[in-house]
Amino acid sequence: MTKLQPAAIHHQSPVFRMHRLAPVHAPRVCQIVAGFMNVFFHWFEKRLDAFPPGEPVEPPRKLIAFCRHYTTGAWKYIITTAILMAIIAIVEVMLFSFLGNIVDWLSNQSRETFLATEGWKLAGMAIVILFFLPAVVFIQSAITHQTLLGNYPMRIRWQVHRYLLKQSMAFYQDEFAGRIATKLMQTALAVRECVIKLAEVLNYVAVYFTGVLFLAGSADLRLAAPLGLWLIGYFVLMRFFVPRLGKVAAAQADARSIMTGRIVDSYTNIQTVKLFSHANREATYAREGMEPFLNTVYRQMRLVTMLYGLLYVLNSLLLFSIGGLAIWLWLGGAVTIGAVAVVIGLVLRIWGMSQWIMWELSGLFENIGTVQDGIGSISLPRLVDDSPAAKPLEVSKGEIVFDHLKFHYGKEGGVFENLSLTVRPGEKVGLVGRSGSGKSTLVNLLLRFYDLEGGRILIDGQDISLVTQETLRAQIAMVTQDTSLLHRSVRENILYGRPGAGENKLVQAADRAEASDFIADLEDAKGRKGFDAHVGERGVKLSGGQRQRIAIARVMLKDAPILIMDEATSALDSEVEAAIQENLYRLMEGKTVIAIAHRLSTIAAMDRLVVMDKGAIIETGSHDELVARNGLYAQLWKRQSGGFLYKGDMLAKGEAAE
Repeated sequence: MTKLQPAAIHHQSPVFRMHRLAPVHAPRVCQIVAGFMNVFFHWFEKRLDAFPPGEPVEPPRKLIAFCRHYTTGAWKYIITTAILMAIIAIVEVMLFSFLGNIVDWLSNQSRETFLATEGWKLAGMAIVILFFLPAVVFIQSAITHQTLLGNYPMRIRWQVHRYLLKQSMAFYQDEFAGRIATKLMQTALAVRECVIKLAEVLNYVAVYFTGVLFLAGSADLRLAAPLGLWLIGYFVLMRFFVPRLGKVAAAQADARSIMTGRIVDSYTNIQTVKLFSHANREATYAREGMEPFLNTVYRQMRLVTMLYGLLYVLNSLLLFSIGGLAIWLWLGGAVTIGAVAVVIGLVLRIWGMSQWIMWELSGLFENIGTVQDGIGSISLPRLVDDSPAAKPLEVSKGEIVFDHLKFHYGKEGGVFENLSLTVRPGEKVGLVGRSGSGKSTLVNLLLRFYDLEGGRILIDGQDISLVTQETLRAQIAMVTQDTSLLHRSVRENILYGRPGAGENKLVQAADRAEASDFIADLEDAKGRKGFDAHVGERGVKLSGGQRQRIAIARVMLKDAPILIMDEATSALDSEVEAAIQENLYRLMEGKTVIAIAHRLSTIAAMDRLVVMDKGAIIETGSHDELVARNGLYAQLWKRQSGGFLYKGDMLAKGEAAE
């Protein structure tokens, strides 16, 4: 019993209680601190909206106007950080001045009276060093890193992306997708760097160097002379090298986007690359994009090496001249020991800062070059845009009128000169003709991928150029031959037709498209199955027939009053096509339909066939009427009827010749 008593007493001791409580309370304190810091950071992170709701407009084409346009909403935070950086620069210069005072005090005053005479000054500077300066730096850092560095470029990406999404089809046909995406990302970061560097870094440098000149001149005006000469020399170096670095940076940004575009183009079309065994050819193609980029890097690094070496010489001359001058002035009794210590300390500080400024300025001009390069792709007018008074399209019947269309793709002639066609409400019309006759162009004009050069297109009496593009295309469903799926799940791809549809309608659409069986067997690399399986970029993980059936399910779910089919079943085998054809006919019920097909058997049962050639309508009528007329349609039908009749005719002719 007595042996256990010391242990019992030990357990009750304050030291033991403290050890027992520490593991309990320390995590609690850490949680409180972490919670406070999370609230602090969250508050700054939410000061600037990364996704402003306003509709984006065409950005300016001039550099300053472009940056100002995309800085709207962020100016107050940028100006605040600039003011705080100026305060930091002033306090840092004051610290050097105070250092000189301390050296003089220690040299001239006795140890016994030092604290009594200078203690309050030391205490004041301690408050500045321990509390004021860290607080200013912390707030400036929070605004910069939490408010600006993430949100500011994201605002730019968000606005540019939404603007580019509404660019015309011609815009995307003229550019690599990877090149556009690269320029969007690079330009957003480059605008941020340009504006923040100008507002913070150059402001800090200007205030700092002004303070240095004032401080050196206040000790002795002669000490300011070497600094003034150094500033002139530094300015000359920057004036010579920085613009040249900027030009190289602009060329480098363009070369980088071309290089990236070529690489992305190879990856996007990897199946074609492999089918034609052109891996080496694509490597050469990419290298032809990499070499010009590498050459711009070489040019840039040559300039950097020359600038770095000359700057080092200039800094060495400054340190030698101001050090020698300060000592000479001290020997003559013109300056104090503290002044010598201050100016030499400032020169050593400037030595390090000058290299930092050099890189900041080089980065600034590199970013200016990147912004200028991005402006060329971003600040382009939308070739197809809604009019200011555009209204939503309302479709009650589905009548389509092509009224004296004139369209040449911006050239002097070709395609349509004076084409007119009326598709009655609920009518099923098939467009027939050789390749290049204008069938797909007619559909693209109906979808308003391009604007007419003359004439007009009416839907239920409404000119499509006077309605919003969003509501126009919402009333039209289309199945194309070249089916492109999003790199998302099967569910997301089908629901793209009607995002608000429920699970039952989703499954029903898949069933009607004869897609449910193969969807159930799908599984991607991450183990997602069925409707949750991802289909790969452009749907590369699926066969052509599977992609087509998902696209048909998407259109069935959309259930728009106007339906366009461009070789809608071309990727399907005969068995699947026969199974889905009935559902397609059911989908057509009550809709206005325009169908394009080179396989005439798929559209022979349409209400009316329109035969086109060289941008003009040359025949119109039912299948039987056109066959009896023995025109172009009859010739095309004879070549295809029975599936292999044309091939049989050629064999027969060959046998007769023999």
